[in-house]
Parts: sequence; C-alpha cells; structure tokens
Amino acid sequence: MRLSKLYTKTRRDAPKDETAKNAQLLIKAGYIHKDAAGVYLWLPLGRIVLNKIIQIIRDEMDALGYQEVMMSSLQRKELWETTDRWDDDKVDIWFKTKYKNGKEAGLAWSHEEQMVDMMRQFISSYKDLPVGVYQFQNKLRNEIRAKSGIMRTREFIMKDLYSFCRDQEQHDSFYNDVKEAYLRIFERVGLGDSTYFTFASGGPFAEFSHEFQTVTEAGEDIIYVDKSKRIAINQEVLRDDVLNNLGVKREDLEEVKASEVGNIFSFGTSKSEPFGLKFTDEDGKEKFVTMGSYGIGPARVMGVIVEHFADERGLVWPKGIAPADVHIVRIGDTPEVVAAADKLYADLQAAGKQVIYDDRNERAGQMFADADLIGVPHRVTVSAKTIEQGSVEYKARTGSDSKLVKTDEAVKTLTKA
Repeated sequence: MRLSKLYTKTRRDAPKDETAKNAQLLIKAGYIHKDAAGVYLWLPLGRIVLNKIIQIIRDEMDALGYQEVMMSSLQRKELWETTDRWDDDKVDIWFKTKYKNGKEAGLAWSHEEQMVDMMRQFISSYKDLPVGVYQFQNKLRNEIRAKSGIMRTREFIMKDLYSFCRDQEQHDSFYNDVKEAYLRIFERVGLGDSTYFTFASGGPFAEFSHEFQTVTEAGEDIIYVDKSKRIAINQEVLRDDVLNNLGVKREDLEEVKASEVGNIFSFGTSKSEPFGLKFTDEDGKEKFVTMGSYGIGPARVMGVIVEHFADERGLVWPKGIAPADVHIVRIGDTPEVVAAADKLYADLQAAGKQVIYDDRNERAGQMFADADLIGVPHRVTVSAKTIEQGSVEYKARTGSDSKLVKTDEAVKTLTKA
C-alpha cells in the first residue's frame, strides 16, 4: 500500500463532538469516518484491521467445527411476538419499519428467534446434536447513548454463535469449548494478559452468565479481579454467596474498570420451547433442545484495543491485527533514494510482509508523525543519509530509540521482528 495512492488522509483534529479516545484516534489516522452519532464508516485501513480480527474469530470457530451462515437483518414481527420481545416496553432498542402493504418488520438487534425458527427444519433427532451455527452480521440497536466511539454504536458487526444440544451435560461441554476458544481469541488479538473470564448476572436464564472483560480506564463496568486465578466478578453479582461458590476471598480481589469484549449465555430450553424446537432421543421420546448463545463484537474489540494500547503519539497495534507489518518512510525523491525504497518495498512484499510505503513528498516530521499515528509495529526509514551508510533506520513503534540496520540485512531482520 503506497500512501500516495491511498485516498484517505490523516488529519490533525477529530470532530468536535467526538469524545471517545478510540474514535478520535481512528478518525485522525484515517481508519474510520464519523457519519452520525453512533454510526461510523469503515475506511481502507480500518477494514484491514477489522477483517483481521474477524478472521481470527472465524479461525477459532471453524477449528471447533462450527458452521458459518448469514441471517437477514430484516426480521418478521411474528418471530419476536413468539418470545414476547416485539413490544417496545419489553425491548427498547428496536429499529422498526413497514413494508409497502403496511406490515411491520424489525431490523435485527439480535438473531436468536430467527435462528431457532430456521433450525426447526434441520433438527429432529439426537443424531443431529450437538451443532454450532455462527455468523458475522450487522446488528442495529437504537441506543439512547452512543458516546463510546466504536465500542458502542447503533450499527455494528456481531459474531453470534448459537449452540443446540440434547441436554445440560452436552451443553456444558460445548460451553467450555467456547470459553477456551474465546480466551485464545483474546490472546491472539493482543488482549490476553488483560482480559478476564468474568462472572455476571444470568438474568432469567441461569444463575450466571459469563463475560470476557478487558481492564481499561475507558471501561463502562466495574469488576473485581483475582489475578492469581485469572477470574473476575462483575460488580452486579459481588455477594458473599458468589464469593463462596467461586472459592475467592474479598481481600484478594482488586477493583478495576473494564470493558466487555465478549459474553456467553446458557438459555436452557427457554428459547426452544416457544418455537417447539424438539428432537427425538434414543428411546423415541421428544425433548426440547438445550441452547446457548455466544457473542463477540469485532469492532468493539478493536475499540478496546485502541483504548488499551494507544499512547500520546497515536495508535499502537498488536502484531496480529496491525494493518501492515512494516511502515516504510522514504525521505527525499532523488533517483537513488526512490530506487532503494522501492527495492525494500518489493523485497519485503516478496518475503510475505504487509507493507505501508510512505512515498509522498512530505516533510520528514510529518511523515514520522503520521507513521506514529497510524501505529504499525515497525518503521523503516530510507534517506540519502542512510544510503550513504549502506543502511536503513529501524524503529519499533513502542520503542524510543532507532538503530541502523545494514541494507542487505533489513529484510531478514524485519521478517524475524
């Protein structure tokens, strides 16, 4: 990617009405564009990072044998009336519309109802279970407040997985598999050390639900962390009986602010019963399917990563999701400098590295500032001065010092970085 060909530009300031750090930095660096409160457009750099997060999630879902689908955003009113969740007094975040004939429809804020209704066509026997079906789909929620940048928006992509099992024992095994997969996902996106498996309210479906909470000052939740056991308790369920059940002591817990990056729910048969989703067991008896739901918002994860890692100079991307591996800064446009920078660009790409190449004729200070703002892990500078020394200048995004690397060693060094 040559910056001279990229239609987006960095900017000095974010919109005055944007208060969230994650959105401010992403807008300034050219990753997203703010269209309205809680509505953001994904620009080329932003799409690269978002798609990498999505692919990591997909890798872990596919590795467990779960099957990807895509449901519709347009939802039948009748589906939601079946579970008594069409009424605005019951669910206050609906966006609703009407067909030309006056019939009402909803714009999906979740997909349990549609998924259960569909699965009635495919589940009839215990031999069909367990099964996991997931999607990456746009959700639309009429949020009263949307002031956390891409961490809380009115339209967003959600990875939602639904499990269908024969009984609680089979469900518990499935549930634990997803828990471990989620922990691997957060490790791969760079949040493993700061993300905790968190006990939260289960609402009407179970004693507990479970969240994955990342410690950050931008968080909307208060959790209590036991660092030695790598678990946490949401403030809403911090009670003596919960502490006793989990075998933790109040004095061992640290109160921190955190942001939810994933959640998993056990539904039991509360979703399958209204739709009559049943299977026949080995004895010929009909039983309701036991269900679970498991969500991750890729854009929300991206926003939390920004909040967690960014510094005073700009974005700092973990290696696995950065828009590129290396950011080349070319200072000067003499034939020698252009040839050396072009060769390094081509050699790095041939070695399988993703590269952002700043080939613009800008001031060096502006190019360095843009590199820091964009946040790629490794920066390499090519200039007349470095060419004279038979070297390039290397600097890690999180490092304070730069060093010279011999030109013929640069690709090998960056490949190992």
